[in-house]
Amino acid sequence: MEAVRQIRAITGDNQKLRNMNDDEVFAFSSIIFVPYYLVMKTKQLGRLSVVRFGAGGIATLADAALMMQLGCDGVIVGPGIFKSRDPVTRARLVLAASHYNDSSVLANVSAGLGEAMVGTIPYNHNFDLYE
Repeated sequence: MEAVRQIRAITGDNQKLRNMNDDEVFAFSSIIFVPYYLVMKTKQLGRLSVVRFGAGGIATLADAALMMQLGCDGVIVGPGIFKSRDPVTRARLVLAASHYNDSSVLANVSAGLGEAMVGTIPYNHNFDLYE
């Protein structure tokens, strides 16, 4: 969920930036303490000028495909694969990320996965990173 929030926030901010005129871009660059030329380059590209990886909670093939569809250049999956009961089968996440726009490939690699991956941190709705 956090990975999705992050990429959506970045994508939304890029969209806002693309709609700004040059004066607004200059003011925005001052507010976020980033050199004007970098903010203008981001506006011109329509995306950040760095590789964007999705990470943090990528546990299913659908998660990997979603992150790619939202604009990531790749996904980072470590414990999701290596701590699972069947790492070879879970490594299909790579195929899901590679073929994120091909529903037939996604359906084929999603078949027969067995049990869902287990999380490492129990969900606590009272947990707040900003407290």
